[in-house]
Amino acid sequence: MSDDAPPASAAAPAPAAERAEPPSLRARLLRHVLAPLVLTWFFGTAVSVLVANGFAQRAFDRALLDDAYAIAANVRVKGGALDLALSSRELKSVLFDQVETVYFAVLRPDGSLLAGNAYLPVPPPQGSDAYRFSDIQHRGRDLRAVRVEVAEPEPFEVIAAQTVHARSITLRSVLLYSVVSQLLLLGALSLWLRRAIQADLQPLAAFQAELAGRDARDLAPVAVEASTRDLQRLGAAVNDLLARVAQGVRAQREFAGNVAHELRTPLAGIRALAAYGLAHKDPAVWHEQLAGVAASEARASHLVDQLLALALADEMRSAMPRQPVALDELARDAVLRFLPHADAAGVDLGARGLDQPVAVPGQPLLIEGVLGNLIDNALRYGRPADGGVAPRITVEITQERERADGTASVTLAVVDNGPGIARTRRADLMQRWAQGREGERLGQGAGLGLAIVARYAELLGARLVLGPGPGGQGLRAGLLWQLAASPEA
Repeated sequence: MSDDAPPASAAAPAPAAERAEPPSLRARLLRHVLAPLVLTWFFGTAVSVLVANGFAQRAFDRALLDDAYAIAANVRVKGGALDLALSSRELKSVLFDQVETVYFAVLRPDGSLLAGNAYLPVPPPQGSDAYRFSDIQHRGRDLRAVRVEVAEPEPFEVIAAQTVHARSITLRSVLLYSVVSQLLLLGALSLWLRRAIQADLQPLAAFQAELAGRDARDLAPVAVEASTRDLQRLGAAVNDLLARVAQGVRAQREFAGNVAHELRTPLAGIRALAAYGLAHKDPAVWHEQLAGVAASEARASHLVDQLLALALADEMRSAMPRQPVALDELARDAVLRFLPHADAAGVDLGARGLDQPVAVPGQPLLIEGVLGNLIDNALRYGRPADGGVAPRITVEITQERERADGTASVTLAVVDNGPGIARTRRADLMQRWAQGREGERLGQGAGLGLAIVARYAELLGARLVLGPGPGGQGLRAGLLWQLAASPEA
C-alpha cells in the first residue's frame, strides 16, 4: 500500500441512511412549546415562593414585634427606678408559642439587664428608627430578633427573639404546595398540548401518506383535509404543481405523438424519392428527385420548428414573465428579416405605423414568433386569386388612444390581399391541424401556424383577431392588447 493513501477515517462521508434522522415536527413543536413553559414555570415558582416567603416573614416579624411591645407596655417606674410588672406566669402567657422558643430582655438606658435573658447579641436600631429586626445566633440556635427603643416612662429597650422553626416549616409548605400544584398543571398542559399537536398534524400525516403511496403516473389532485390555513395553502401549492407537471407531461406526449404522426409522411416521401432516383442512372432524374428531397426536407424542418414552438408555448404557459417590449422595433426587424424571402417570391412586403415608439407588456421571443408565423402564412397563402394583381403584405401597428373608461389598445397585425378566410372558418383555423382551403390546395403546412399564434397571444396577455383586409379583401391577422392607460404612459 502506498504511503500517500488517505487514512480510513478520511474516506467518503457516511451515507444518508447512517446520518442522524431529524426529529419529527411534533417533537420539535413540543420542544419549542414546552421549553419556554418549563422556564416560565421555574421563574414563576421562584418568584411566587419569594413573594410568599416575604409575606410570611412580615407576618412572623409583626407577631414578634407585638410581643416586644407587649413586654414594653408592662415596664413601670417604681421607687424611682424601672421595673417589669409581670410575674413569671404572666411572662409565659404573653410569650407563649407552641412551636418556637421565645427569648426576651429588658435593658436599662445604660445597657444593663433589667429582666430576661442576658447576652442576646441584637444590634440597636439605626438613626431615627424605633425598632430593628435582625438574624442572630444564641447558644447555637438561629434566632429572629427585634430590638425596640421605648422613651416612656423613661428610656429603655426591649429585645424579643424566637427560633425560626415555624418560619422554615411555612416556607417548605409554600414551596411544596406551589411546586407540586404547578408541576401537575404543567404535566396536564403537556399532555393536552401533545394531543392537540398530534390532532392538528394528523391531516399533514394523511397528506404525506397519500403522496407517498401514489403512483408516479398519477397526477390527479390530492384530497386535503385542511384543518388549518397553512395546510390548505400547502395542499393548493402541491395540487398546482401536479397540475403543471400533468400539463407538461401532456404537452410532451402530444409533441411526441405529433412528431411521430406528422413526420411519417415527409420521411416516407424522402425515402420514395431517394429509392426512385437510385433506381435510375439518368442524372436528370437524379436532379429531379434531389429537388423533391430538398422540398420534403424543408417541409419537415418547418413542421418540426412549428411543433417545437407549440411545445415551448405549452411548457411556458405559467412561467413566462412579462416585460415592456418595444413593439415597433420588433416589427421593423421582422420586416427586414423576411424582405429577401418576399422579394424572391415577388411579394411587396412593407410596414405602416412604425414611425412612433410603442411599448406593450410581453416577451420579445414570443412576439417574434407571432410575427414570423403570420408573415410566413401570408407569404404562403396570401396571394390574390387574380394573377394580375401583385401580392402585397403589410405589417402595421395601430393605436387607439385612451378612452373614457381609462383604457387604450394596441394592435400588431399582418395584412395581405389574398383570398382571405371566411368568417365561419376563422375560429376553426385557430385549432391545431386545421388547414384553410389554400393550404389544402397548395399541399403546404400542417395547420399549426395560427394555433401557435393563438397560444402565444394567450401567454402575452393579448387576443388573436382575424378579419378582412382593406376593402374586404385579404386577411388581417394580429394581436390586440388592451392596456390600462395610453401607450405613452
